[in-house]
Amino acid sequence: MLRELKTFITVARLGTFAAAGQQVGLTQSAVSAQMRVLEQHLGVRLFERSGRAAVLNAAGRHALPLAEQMLALYAQMALPQAADQWQGELRVGAIATLQTGLLAEALPRFRQLAPLVELKLVPGVSLQLFSQLDAGELDLALLIKPPFTLPKELLEVPLAREPFVLIAPLDVDGADPLRLLAEQPFVRYDRASFGGRQVTRFLREQRLNVREALELDELEAIVRLVENGMGVALVPRAGLWLQRPTRLRVIELGALTFHRELVALVRRAQRQPALDCLLSCLESRN
Repeated sequence: MLRELKTFITVARLGTFAAAGQQVGLTQSAVSAQMRVLEQHLGVRLFERSGRAAVLNAAGRHALPLAEQMLALYAQMALPQAADQWQGELRVGAIATLQTGLLAEALPRFRQLAPLVELKLVPGVSLQLFSQLDAGELDLALLIKPPFTLPKELLEVPLAREPFVLIAPLDVDGADPLRLLAEQPFVRYDRASFGGRQVTRFLREQRLNVREALELDELEAIVRLVENGMGVALVPRAGLWLQRPTRLRVIELGALTFHRELVALVRRAQRQPALDCLLSCLESRN
């Protein structure tokens, strides 16, 4: 029945028997036959079949996380119980500031504790990494805390809390952050990103109408643009720019300070020694 459960999960994620068949190496009719066998064993229908689509019904939505847990538990039966015995690939997605910051600090210790693990680091923005973790393409995602309720199958581990500051070119006078935001061109942290949504909420709460010069989702690029006189920006106090001489002014927000929270997300059913070891190394560095 494990074969049928694997195929069921693939169909649920891809949405059609044909696409699932291509992924698992079966014909569409073979996938359909496996799903009929699974439904017969369970005594319930799992899909609403409409044309080419295979959409989970209520019973299917209930069964999906249980099927994932069963396969994960089965896989763990053959796993070593110590991180230093673990062999295999660990796929870790991380936003840029975590790759060059907390993760870079934690990896030497992890390498000592789990020398046989093959790490694959995947860069990306928070929303992209969250989607990749949810799709099973990552084992661990290091990102900004999502601004929505997490699925119950995901475990969240807090890593760090970073304050936002206002950065301005050296030749821009004034120390009032609200006045500078109202008067100067604004380099906006992409409003579609998790961090950028916090900036948008701050501007709305302060009833500020800014003059946008540019919008992007790359903190190092935002800092360089401000250094070159493009405008002012609200950014978290994080990134490589803090480790080099800068040509800008950093203005604290004082009582108006807001923060972005950095977290590690992992699927509860996929916990294993090497992954727990990496999480421990990350927690010990914050």
